[in-house]
Amino acid sequence: MIDGSPLAVEMEEEESPVEKIAPERAAEDSTPRITEGGMASTNVTGQCPGPMKATSNGAFQNESPLDFALPLIILQIVLVVVFTRLLAYFLKPLKQPRVIAEIIGGILLGPSALGRSKAYLDTIFPKKSLTVLDTLANIGLLFFLFLVGLELDFTAIRKTGKKSLLIALAGISLPFVVGVGTSFVLSATISKGVNQLPFIVFMGVALSITAFPVLARILAELKLLTTDIGRIAMSAAGVNDVAAWILLALAIALSGDGTSPLVSVWVLLCGSGFVIFAVVAIKPLLAYMARRCPEGEPVKELYVCVTLTVVLAASFVTDTIGIHALFGAFVVGIVAPKEGPFCRILTEKIEDLVSGLLLPLYFAASGLKTDVTTIRGAQSWGLLVLVILTTCFGKIVGTVGASMLCKVPFREAMTLGFLMNTKGLVELIVLNIGKDRKVLNDQAFAILVLMALFTTFITTPIVMLIYKPARKGAPYKHRTIQRKDHDSELRILACFHSTRNIPTLINLIESSRGTGKKGRLCVYAMHLMELSERSSAIAMVHKARNNGLPIWNKIERSTDQMVIAFEAYQHLRAVAVRPMTAISGLSSIHEDICTSAHQKRVAMILLPFHKHQRMDGAMESIGHGFHEVNQRVLQRAPCSVGILVDRGLGGTSQVVASEVAYKVVVPFFGGLDDREALAYGMKMVEHPGITLTVHKFVAARGTLKRFEKSEHDEKEKTEKETDEEFVRELMNDPRGNESLAYEERVVESKEDIIATLKSMSKCNLFVVGRNAAVASLVNSTDCPELGPVGRLLSSSEFSTTASVLVVQGYDPAADTRPLVEEDESYEQASRDISDSTV
Repeated sequence: MIDGSPLAVEMEEEESPVEKIAPERAAEDSTPRITEGGMASTNVTGQCPGPMKATSNGAFQNESPLDFALPLIILQIVLVVVFTRLLAYFLKPLKQPRVIAEIIGGILLGPSALGRSKAYLDTIFPKKSLTVLDTLANIGLLFFLFLVGLELDFTAIRKTGKKSLLIALAGISLPFVVGVGTSFVLSATISKGVNQLPFIVFMGVALSITAFPVLARILAELKLLTTDIGRIAMSAAGVNDVAAWILLALAIALSGDGTSPLVSVWVLLCGSGFVIFAVVAIKPLLAYMARRCPEGEPVKELYVCVTLTVVLAASFVTDTIGIHALFGAFVVGIVAPKEGPFCRILTEKIEDLVSGLLLPLYFAASGLKTDVTTIRGAQSWGLLVLVILTTCFGKIVGTVGASMLCKVPFREAMTLGFLMNTKGLVELIVLNIGKDRKVLNDQAFAILVLMALFTTFITTPIVMLIYKPARKGAPYKHRTIQRKDHDSELRILACFHSTRNIPTLINLIESSRGTGKKGRLCVYAMHLMELSERSSAIAMVHKARNNGLPIWNKIERSTDQMVIAFEAYQHLRAVAVRPMTAISGLSSIHEDICTSAHQKRVAMILLPFHKHQRMDGAMESIGHGFHEVNQRVLQRAPCSVGILVDRGLGGTSQVVASEVAYKVVVPFFGGLDDREALAYGMKMVEHPGITLTVHKFVAARGTLKRFEKSEHDEKEKTEKETDEEFVRELMNDPRGNESLAYEERVVESKEDIIATLKSMSKCNLFVVGRNAAVASLVNSTDCPELGPVGRLLSSSEFSTTASVLVVQGYDPAADTRPLVEEDESYEQASRDISDSTV
């Protein structure tokens, strides 16, 4: 009988939405009516809630929007996204991945916390809305797993070394065995009467999973992704991920409601057939569309539409087979081509919508099923501790044992063990499928969710505690532009944010290369990229591990301009250019810059100013984060630093050597930074197209204290003698010839200095020391990294055409906190620049 079914009982207990809106009308609808056959009938609306209508007529029509599907799901999305993002913000200082905030947010929104209020649950998450919520969450999950498959390079997994493969197999096998043993304990206590075989497999899978995307995020945050231990962990996690999906397919097949064991066999056979079909039919189709999307041209909308439709169709097929719709989307992602713009455009079009709005709904839906209050009493809490301990034991012991067999040092092996113990979204998928198929009850589900949350939460702090890899580099002496040996190679690390910085940067490098008769110029061009929350950013970091070379066709369409610009320099005999990429959070990217500078033994780091010039001449900030990056580099740099204020040196395109004709001015006040700036100017004047003018500012007798900062007479005297000797040596340097002009300007006040500098504003480039021996020339203090003279020269009121290079010379006495540990035995990764190709 229908009335005896669980569905009928549940529907009778729920209150009709019609009764909520208008009780009188609902009562009226339940009165007997005469049908055409003369029989009395009762409207069932009073007993069973009908489906929710999509939209309401508005509050002014006496209709609550929360009784209708569309406004209710909008409110749920907004609440979930805002709540989880706030949690992620507060957990960010702990370096926790966002999945932790989303799991915690889902639990707090569910019956474990806020859901303890019946009014809240009935209003925001009523039972009649959960079908819509689950459906939307699973659609988001489908496309997210398609993206995960898109980032999982099966070619790299097939090439996994024996070491990573052994570690992966050990990290799966022992936890699975431990999970099987734990399943017998749970089935004898809180899961009595459960179907034992599916329960064993689900427990084994739940305890043996390593979350590939979450692990990658943790490794990237800790700057371990491109290290040896990061590569081993990522390779092992990739193997683990594939094995986990195969085991999950087996678990789903075994958990079917069919009484015949042949049903499970048919499910597995049909699932295998679908995988073969995907390789034989879907892969060539996607490859055909990818080939018709050349680099630099937009991807046709039809191709994107076809691909997304194929993802949904594949999900329908696997759901029909009985191995869940998620498998179809994941398999399509795996067989999709990974190279070229097609993959990148697909990711860009769906990633933000799916990861930002739809995926958090899945964590909310999971949280609504998680009731932590079911864990009561000593037995339940003891089982929770048991599950956590057995999970950690299986993963860590299995991984450490295999790592030690592969001769990995113990500290690195322990780090790998904790890293491989990371859980995440795939874990929740396994648990939710187990709960939906009645394999896991409420208490077992809550215990396993808390286990996944705890093991992931402890990963970052423990790894930070036990593993602090020292950044090592060979000691070197040429840390400044000024040097006695002018025949030695000059190395520069030139950083840029986007293509906007490229023309001026290349023109500056071209102007600095000299004639090539003496020491040649070697340039490391480093693209600074902020590590975003997007999962695709992790794939970019992983592909950039070899000095950034594989990443150049992955960033954006305009990347071609970068490659072409730097390739042009490969044909210049005097300049060698090697592209690099630094992808990190802006709070720590200065560590990558300074470490690379030391390991590449550069004499100067060139940084773009955090403001760019608009069409009207005003300076506009590109972000406070890059402003702080420049300040941190100035504090921790192992060499000299130059900050380039770009006003279009040479125009908006690269200038060929024969067309270089720049007027460069070096205002010289005295001090370490001014000496370094003058040394850089002398390097530039070697180029036949450069005209250098050095203006030495001399205080009128008795007026020194009016504008100079020196306070100690003895130090002032020493600095002055050093400046005079340095200037005298440079003026006698044969490099300048007729391209060098030297003038001394006697000034009595700050106004004289400003007037003198303005008279030079028609030049192309100012090269000035950061800490020049002069008081501040402007009232603004918002850019201390430019120094007193640099702030004046970079202001829109001073000039809109002259670019400015603000130089800070390397001071060994100030380098008290080096980021790199110097090691005589350290071998430079790129000792011979001749092997560096774009």
